[in-house]
Amino acid sequence: MFLLAAYAVAMRDVRKGRGAASNRSGRYERHRHVAFDDGWGTIDEAQAPLRTEVRPDASRKVITRNDSPDIGFDRSINVYRGCEHGCVYCYARPTHAYLGLSPGQDFESRIFAKYEAPAQLERELARPGYECRMIALGTNTDPYQPTERRLALTRGVLEVLERHDHPVGIVTKSALVTRDADILSRMARRKLATVSLSVTTMDRNIARTMEPRASTPAKRLEAMSTLREAGVPVGVIVAPIVPGLTDHEIESILEAASAAGADRAGYVVLRLPQEVRELFLEWLSVHAPNKARRVVSLLQGMRAGRLNDPNFGTRMTGAGPYAELIAARFAAAARRLGLERRGPTLDTGRFRPPSRNPAQLDLF
Repeated sequence: MFLLAAYAVAMRDVRKGRGAASNRSGRYERHRHVAFDDGWGTIDEAQAPLRTEVRPDASRKVITRNDSPDIGFDRSINVYRGCEHGCVYCYARPTHAYLGLSPGQDFESRIFAKYEAPAQLERELARPGYECRMIALGTNTDPYQPTERRLALTRGVLEVLERHDHPVGIVTKSALVTRDADILSRMARRKLATVSLSVTTMDRNIARTMEPRASTPAKRLEAMSTLREAGVPVGVIVAPIVPGLTDHEIESILEAASAAGADRAGYVVLRLPQEVRELFLEWLSVHAPNKARRVVSLLQGMRAGRLNDPNFGTRMTGAGPYAELIAARFAAAARRLGLERRGPTLDTGRFRPPSRNPAQLDLF
């Protein structure tokens, strides 16, 4: 059992509107920063709210490839590094350590944007030998986080994909996705688009602290209805399921999503890789201290005594009796509600690659 007391955080460190309760140094840093009382009492003063900073990301490629056997796509686009939603459990947090930043509050306040993403995508789709397969958006950080309202980079990517009849699958926690219902509706009519909304809890109080800048659970359900009315296939992902804290909501989330128009469902059990472990345990010590020991105990029971299981096949669902119980409950509810079907098959045969020489007209 982890000593939860070791992760206790003073309330002065908690910033309003932020998920992480601290700004722990990344694992590659040579130095660790800790609060120190110099005798003036300033250590007990409340921290000022963090402002979000957006900086350019100079990545030379926009399409990321993977060969993971337990996810249903081999390529994705993430136009942002870091995510202002601030979900404390986010498995992408450790990637900020590669930038010399903290996976804690830096991850949700120091965002990197790929301003050239639409133009880069156009060039990559035009490369000789490019093979069309669904591109996933929202696999690492949310494509519809608050910064997207101003920058509209995700919309720019969708415009490129629509122009060339390239299929796309989106996962988000934001109702902002409905802004692009016009594009998604047109693509869906040609079997080129599908969207899934991720719902962790229906409890507004838990959501407010666990995922503080994501859309409220009710707004996500409204977004499902809006997309469904626009003809866009929409699903729900119950993710992450936090045993001992949100797992009692599995059935109620699926029922609400089904009523909102979802036609399929999936789930992911909480996993805590690298620095996410410390950040989540800090969150528990601040926001759910009475449930912390039970949450940790159940997680360890599902992760072979640890809090993270990196192995393919079990990292998403866990293993052991409690994991089997969650799987059985989810399957029964999904079957009852007609949500056990797979997502729609998207059409890759329509793809029309961009001309490699825009000045030269196509022959056909």
